[in-house]
Amino acid sequence: MNNLNSLPPLGVIVSVNGSIAQVGMYSMTNDADILWDGKLLNGPKVGTLLSINQNDIKIIAIVVSEEITDQQNNNHSKQFDNRFHANSINRIITLKTQGVIENNSFKTTSQYVPMIGNEVSLISQKDIDFIYNANINSITIGKSIKENNDIKIPIDSFFASHIGIFGNTGSGKSNTLHKLYSELFKKFKHTQMLEKSKFFVIDFNGEYTQAKQFHVDDSNKQIFNINTNNKKLTDKIPIDEEYLFDPDILSILFDAKPGIQKPFLDSALNEFNRITPDEFVKSQEKLFEDLIVYYKNITILNSWLDIFHKYNIKSTLISFLETGDRNNDYSNLNISCQNNYLIHKGIFQPEYQEIKDELFKNIKEKYTNLPKLDQFHLFLDFKKIDVIVHKLVNIEHINPLFKRIDISLNSLKSVIKLTTQNNEKNSSETVKNCSDYSIDQFKFLNIINLVNANLEVKRTLSMLISKMIYDNQKRKSVKSDKPKSTCHLIIDEAHNILNDNYSHNSDNSQDYRLSTFEEIIKEGRKFGFFLTLASQRPADISPTIISQLHNFVIHRLVNQNDLHILESTMSSLDNFSFKQLPSLGQGEAIITGTAIQLPTLVRINKDDIRPKSDDISLTSLWKKEEI
Repeated sequence: MNNLNSLPPLGVIVSVNGSIAQVGMYSMTNDADILWDGKLLNGPKVGTLLSINQNDIKIIAIVVSEEITDQQNNNHSKQFDNRFHANSINRIITLKTQGVIENNSFKTTSQYVPMIGNEVSLISQKDIDFIYNANINSITIGKSIKENNDIKIPIDSFFASHIGIFGNTGSGKSNTLHKLYSELFKKFKHTQMLEKSKFFVIDFNGEYTQAKQFHVDDSNKQIFNINTNNKKLTDKIPIDEEYLFDPDILSILFDAKPGIQKPFLDSALNEFNRITPDEFVKSQEKLFEDLIVYYKNITILNSWLDIFHKYNIKSTLISFLETGDRNNDYSNLNISCQNNYLIHKGIFQPEYQEIKDELFKNIKEKYTNLPKLDQFHLFLDFKKIDVIVHKLVNIEHINPLFKRIDISLNSLKSVIKLTTQNNEKNSSETVKNCSDYSIDQFKFLNIINLVNANLEVKRTLSMLISKMIYDNQKRKSVKSDKPKSTCHLIIDEAHNILNDNYSHNSDNSQDYRLSTFEEIIKEGRKFGFFLTLASQRPADISPTIISQLHNFVIHRLVNQNDLHILESTMSSLDNFSFKQLPSLGQGEAIITGTAIQLPTLVRINKDDIRPKSDDISLTSLWKKEEI
């Protein structure tokens, strides 16, 4: 017999049926552990990988079942009787072939099949490395549960792909995400990785904000703590103007309805991007005249006056108007109110020209000096009065929109800073370069902590960041035949923004968000942009996105919807491995995908520095402190 392996022979093939083979086990292998050459090895169990030795070929197979035969009972016995003893029992295990190791590499092929008489043995760590493409460019993340061998994953084929990490709460997925990237960063910390790649972590639960998280020095890492509840405690994320001032983004941000609100918003944005401050002031002069002379509605005039209070725009004219009774009289400027209509008595006479000029001068000064987001807010408020005065829109149709605009912009102003190369509108050079300008403000590792952000900001900000960094990477990559840098986006609790359950309810924001990420996951790889998604509810993520993932680390899942979505979208997970998912323990996972030739059951190593996701010990919390 050829001894192709220094590990002990376990048994011999006694039956073959296609890819299924039965092995008659030697008596020494019936224990859970085998002592061999001074080492305690795990015995063959269901789920263990074994080697079928055939000449210079090793056929790799997995144990799928086991049974016994009793030599002292015949086939006609209806049940075991008292005639058998220990030496009469033979153990039979059933194997399913997975592939072969030939010329120091593993491949899946049907060229070789087991033959009766082939001996079976455990597989060595060297064979494990061949199976998982592990070499010098690999990282160790844990040990195989059955064989207790180190499990290494190849860096090139695993991290240059889209990755899914799934598992129920408490199953260990956060530790796995952290372990994967910690080992990657530790291996390449003194290389060009810091210059050639950027990593972004969208952290919905604030789990990755501790010191030395991911084993990255603070000089190469920055944490953006987003807090919509306390403006003094929040950081601001640089966002390119072109991404915020986009019709689709603003429609999503303000939840603009398609009938009247979205066309109004699109038209207003187009005008805002087009006009100069002087043109804006000219339009306000015309609006003032039309408001007083033609529209003559006391309620709308009061709404117009409210804008000046909102933005603290001072002028003598406004003071004169405010000294009158808003509900009845504006007598200081020869305007009176009768039956809710204004009566013009001479406000446009020459003696009032000076205070009118002062008003519009102050409007221009305020408009010019405001940050662009506040500038746009001011523009929209005046535009609302304009379309109502000119009867282009019914006030009841756009009032709800403006309530949402106020809430959304006030939340967003505190958490973002708009960036651009210069302040010139309509500059092609600005549009060309502004994306690179914002990305340069990020470091090697960027963690966006959204635990204290409201739901609207969580969804909007994560989408803005994702689209901005993807477009930047795409823009850089199309200039060369091959990407010269990479960008990696890691989203923990990804179901928060990739949930497709609302799309059937005409949720435009949901549709846009999903289409954005579907483009990223379909096209990103060729541009050097790679996505990692972690979630406890894969069923809530768009099936299109799940189906485009290349590699998976799957922890315990028990929900039937979650199991079904993986079963229907993952071609690399065999039925035997799939059935193990509900029974996995904490920290145990199945790794599978294009970078992993065989699904493997692994216990992920725990790191000293871990995410803030460990289970709380109530007994320790409630214990009485000793004095």
